[in-house]
Amino acid sequence: MRTGAAMLAAIILSGGLLCGCGNSGNASTGGGGGNQTQTQAAAPTIATTAAQNGAVVVSLASTTSGATLYYTVDGSAPTTSSQQYQAPFLVASNLTVKAIATASGDAASTVTSQSFAPNIPSGTLVWSDEFANSTGVNAQPNPATWTYDTGNSGFGNKELETYCAWGSTVGPCTPTNPNAYAGADGYLHIVAQQPSAGVYTSARLKTQGLFSFQYGRIEARMQLPESQGMWPAFWLLGDNITTNPWPACGELDVMEHINGSNPQNEGYDWVQGSIHGTNLNGGIQYHPAGFAATAWHTYGMIWTPGQIQYYVDAPTNVYATFTPSTQTGAWPFDQGPQFVIVNLAVGGSWPGSPDATTVFPSQVVVDYVRIYTN
Repeated sequence: MRTGAAMLAAIILSGGLLCGCGNSGNASTGGGGGNQTQTQAAAPTIATTAAQNGAVVVSLASTTSGATLYYTVDGSAPTTSSQQYQAPFLVASNLTVKAIATASGDAASTVTSQSFAPNIPSGTLVWSDEFANSTGVNAQPNPATWTYDTGNSGFGNKELETYCAWGSTVGPCTPTNPNAYAGADGYLHIVAQQPSAGVYTSARLKTQGLFSFQYGRIEARMQLPESQGMWPAFWLLGDNITTNPWPACGELDVMEHINGSNPQNEGYDWVQGSIHGTNLNGGIQYHPAGFAATAWHTYGMIWTPGQIQYYVDAPTNVYATFTPSTQTGAWPFDQGPQFVIVNLAVGGSWPGSPDATTVFPSQVVVDYVRIYTN
């Protein structure tokens, strides 16, 4: 699912991020009547909150206003060439986080370091959103996890919808008829609506700036709509998209789908897993006999260093494998964490526009999003 927008951060790590070596401390400068000591950025703090089964979500912060934070997870000394901190990240393996802060006019901070040794077995559930809702009424998806892309810019795909955030009062969005909600039935609903002729609304939820991960197995159990012009997707983008714009940040499409009767679907119903980067494009369809996207299916990705695999319904049912040796172009998927996106587009360059057969409202229903250790 291509995008022009930016996105999140929380990490499952079974390997390392980009790292450097070296560290700056206090510096003195000559000037005027004598030496002046350069101020130093405040060292980052490392805070954690519990995830699941021993995993934690790590947050970095500095009291220096406007500071930029850099970190490593392999024990090496962080520099300004290291991974830039964008958002909290998930730690579910044994590693050491080291971080520095930099700010304009200041020397780099001292290094803050914290080791983690959760010793979590392979295949363990370490993070999830089950979309539980005990209120008895439709509720806002967890705002600590999900934020939104909004507007009707077309998002690089000539999409036709206006994406609406929870509670938006900016027309055509309306808080009385939300496009995304955690239902009293315990499912996330993402709903495409047509409030007036030629006007469409929907939702695009993302964890950008709130949560991300690198490496592990992620899956979502979903029901998808079958209607001309509907384009549901479950995908990820690099946390570094704000500093390394798409496609260099990397895009991982766990699932995309367009209407089974669309001519581009070649007469059968399918979903697709794909990868995107600089001069890097790969996509493989999944279309076994009798497959129906309207039925409940689990769509998943196994992410390891140098390899992306996609599966449907069980991690043993891998239908697509991508590695740097099988692709041309730059491989961006080992450079850092990615954030999660779930959306339902209306129209666009791939599915085409809605027509007289298109059903409104149409919806994606999500039972859960889960992350496991490799």
